[in-house]
Order: sequence, then structure tokens, then C-alpha cells
Amino acid sequence: MWTAVVLAALTLVLPHAGPPVAAGVFGGVLIVAVSYWAIKRGVNGLGVAMEQGANARARAARALIILVGRYALLALIAYVMIARLRLSPVGLLLGASVIPIAVAVEALATTKTNGKV
Repeated sequence: MWTAVVLAALTLVLPHAGPPVAAGVFGGVLIVAVSYWAIKRGVNGLGVAMEQGANARARAARALIILVGRYALLALIAYVMIARLRLSPVGLLLGASVIPIAVAVEALATTKTNGKV
């Protein structure tokens, strides 16, 4: 979350960015959060189905429905944010990139401390 806050603050300071890009950063974070939630729910659902002994065909159909539904939901959220809420697509991409950016920052911080935690 701190990475998202820092990115949003930076977009407010940059001359060609501003509030729409900063709002887009938080919109991108929302998209990532929904994606994480959907993946977690899908994996948990498949685990429960396998434990209960559901047949392979039903599991495959359910996995396909979850996969298609997840991407349809993400596409709908992105459409609403870009077309209806007029959030910046650049901000959405920045917001969706907060996890890799945070991982890179942590990796750099770890190398500066010579791998000591």
C-alpha cells in the first residue's frame, strides 16, 4: 500500500500528471486486489472440490468458468474505470504494477544490507 501511496503522490507532483493519474493508481490497485481475490477464491474452490471427490469433468468445467469469469470481471472493472470514471490508463498501469515495484524495492533493500534481514 505504501508503494501505491508514493506513486500517487509522485503523480500529483509531476507536471503532466495530476489527480486523474493519481486516482488511476488507486484504481489499478483495486484491479490487482480483485484479481488476487478471484485467484484465491478459485484455488480454494478447486481444493474443496478435489477433497469432496468431484469428478474430473466437473472440476475442469468449474475451473474454466472461474477463469473466464475472473477475466471478464477484470475487463468490466477496467472498462468502468477508464470509460465511465475517466481515470488515466497510465495511472491504472502504475497501480497494477505496485506489487512488482514493491518487490523490486525490497530486493534492492536486501542487497544493500548484504542479504541480512
